[in-house]
Amino acid sequence: MKYNPDFHHRQSIRLNGYDYLRSGAYFITICTDEREYLFGDIVNEEIELNTLGDIARSHWQQLSQHHPNIIMDESIVMPNHLHGIIVLESSTGSTKSISEIIRGFKTFSAKAINKERGLRGVSVWQRNYYDRIIRNELELDRVRQYIINNPRNWDTDKNNQTQSVIHTDL
Repeated sequence: MKYNPDFHHRQSIRLNGYDYLRSGAYFITICTDEREYLFGDIVNEEIELNTLGDIARSHWQQLSQHHPNIIMDESIVMPNHLHGIIVLESSTGSTKSISEIIRGFKTFSAKAINKERGLRGVSVWQRNYYDRIIRNELELDRVRQYIINNPRNWDTDKNNQTQSVIHTDL
């Protein structure tokens, strides 16, 4: 169905007026469609990825091979979402914005995941993604620790739909 602003009421969650081609570090969170548990389980406070989780992780880690102007920093694939830091370097020529990079990741990883599942055209990822612009080294270190500790904190994670704890954001 074609986008109709009177019907769909979509609102961007991007920072208004910010240039996402701008070099810097970005904290990205991408959730699975309907937050479905696709990628594995948390066992003893560690993620045990299944084949689909391995596919998602592999596609995420390979982004810098397809986009030479980015550096992949800390990341983790969880049962129903992915957290990662992308550092966009200044570059001339065909620099892609964060949204274009994420769109490509979601498209190609979904095709590979659906191929493994024996499905075609089934949504793997939610329509959008969450981003946060990392503004300094202290914040970068905090986000890295958040990502590293994510499996350990799964019981209180807002993406863990098997519990009902009140959450606070990073």
